[in-house]
Amino acid sequence: MKVVLFAGGKGTRISEESHLKPKPMIEVGGKPILWHIMKIYEAYGHDEFIVCLGYKGYAIKEYFLNYFIHNADVTVDLANNEVEVHRSKSESFKVTLVDTGLETLTAGRLKRVEPYLNGEEFMLTYGDGVSDVDMKSQLEYHRVHGKICTMTIVQPGSRFGMIDLDENNQVKSFMEKPKDDGAWINAGFFILKPEVFNYLHDDADDVMWERQPLEDLTKNGQLVAYKHEGFWKCMDTLRDNMDLNSMWENEPKWKSW
Repeated sequence: MKVVLFAGGKGTRISEESHLKPKPMIEVGGKPILWHIMKIYEAYGHDEFIVCLGYKGYAIKEYFLNYFIHNADVTVDLANNEVEVHRSKSESFKVTLVDTGLETLTAGRLKRVEPYLNGEEFMLTYGDGVSDVDMKSQLEYHRVHGKICTMTIVQPGSRFGMIDLDENNQVKSFMEKPKDDGAWINAGFFILKPEVFNYLHDDADDVMWERQPLEDLTKNGQLVAYKHEGFWKCMDTLRDNMDLNSMWENEPKWKSW
C-alpha cells in the first residue's frame, strides 16, 4: 500500500532549524525524521512513498537523488569521471517526490498527488511525528469498519509534571508528564479509501485537510478513530527534537526495524 507524506510546511515553530532545511529533514540520530517515519512503515511492508513537497523541497529531492551513492562504498576514477559502486546499504524505498506548492495547505497537497495513487487505498501521515503504532492491527481495524477514513488518535502526555500539595506546601504526590484529562487528539497515521477525493474540491489549495474534509467525513459517518495507547511524539519545537535525539541514544520506542 502506498504511503503519502506531508512534507511541505514551513515548520515555523522550529525555525532554529527550519530556516536552513525543511522540517522533515531535521535530523534525529543523524537521519532526517522523514527517514525514521518511512522506516516505521517499511517494517510493516509499506515501502512505496509519495512525498508532498513545498518549502525547500529541493533539499528533500537532493537527499533521495543522492541517497544510493551516499549509502554505498564507491571507487571514483577522477581521470575518467567514472564511479564504481561496490556495496550499497540503501533501503528498498520507492519514492515519488511531488512539488505541491509553497503556500498550499494540506488538503490541496493531498489533492495534487491523487494522480499518483491510481485509484487505490492508501496511507497518509505527517512528516514530523513518530510512533510505535501497530500498522497491521490498524489496517485490520480499518477494513473491518469499512469507512472511507481511519484516523489514529492518541492521548498526549503533558509537557509538565503534576504536583499535589498539602496545606503546608508539602508535596503529596508528583506525576511526571501524565496523560491529559482523557482527551484524544489526531495523531496522523491515516488509512484512506480513494473515495476520500470526493471530499476534496478541485481547488483545495487554501483548505486544511484537518478542517473541511475531516469535518465532512465526520458528518457523513465516514471517519472512524483507531485508538493508540502506546508511544507517539510530534517534533514541533527544538525541545521536541532534543527529546527525540535523547531517546534515540537510549530507548527509541518508535524503532521497529
